[in-house]
Amino acid sequence: MRLSLGPISYFWPREQVLDFYRQAAASAADIVYLGEIVCSKRRQLGPEDYLDVGEALRAAGKEVVLSSLTLLEAASELGALKRLCANERFTVEANDVSAIQLLSAAGQAFVSGPSVNIYNQRSLRLLAAKGLRRWVLPVELGLATLRDLQAERPEGVETEVFACGRLPLAWSARCYTARSFNLPKDNCQFKCIEFPDGRLLQTQEGEDFLVLNGIQTQSALTHEAIALLPEFQAMGVDVLRISPQSAHTFRIVELFDAARRGGDLAALRTELLTLLPLGACNGYLHGLPGMDHGAPQAA
Repeated sequence: MRLSLGPISYFWPREQVLDFYRQAAASAADIVYLGEIVCSKRRQLGPEDYLDVGEALRAAGKEVVLSSLTLLEAASELGALKRLCANERFTVEANDVSAIQLLSAAGQAFVSGPSVNIYNQRSLRLLAAKGLRRWVLPVELGLATLRDLQAERPEGVETEVFACGRLPLAWSARCYTARSFNLPKDNCQFKCIEFPDGRLLQTQEGEDFLVLNGIQTQSALTHEAIALLPEFQAMGVDVLRISPQSAHTFRIVELFDAARRGGDLAALRTELLTLLPLGACNGYLHGLPGMDHGAPQAA
């Protein structure tokens, strides 16, 4: 079983991003996803920068995948997507169907991200015929659905599961972070860069609820599934994804690496829970509300 680092969801300063990937090169992660998936206005790194970072990671022995924008809203974004899909150096993670269409038409193999709604075997077979070589289980699906899909997974297609990180729940044409400052999206003043792990949203009762990350909404709690590693292995899952956060990401990678090497899952999970900003959840995997946390026997 391999480990992947998902694309950075947040807007970080250029040097922070470059330092993160320097650490990634020396980490136990086998696969590294690069690119802006939330907002095209985040330009601390450009396409050529990501290609250069990708080459450095590949030289360090990593599989590199370029991730596409999840919600396209302008002709300029479509143009950037076309250039991304036309690159001949790295595989592309398609985060929406327009990317799948472009990659399939070009005869290029691709990875589907967690925002692509693969809910059944028919969808998996259809996309496999169009060039899918790895798919990421949508975060709202559970173990029961994963078992069913694994039972009839097309030959040559790998499965990746989102195993640690704040859950990407929704995207909108509106920018929630800008709106929270009474700013229009077109004059957002790049407020996202002030929140390296997104801006926390609480209920009127003061309970942590969601995180605003530009046009993306995330869970406030961090999804974790380290204790389920034996079940994932038994189901034939190929890759576990760790989504970057501003602190402790590479310690989290070390914990998952120890888990796949047979370490004490209970002890590893105990430490993992101390590294998550506001607590943990994993309800979706067990057919429960996503903010729940546990491992029911009926899963």
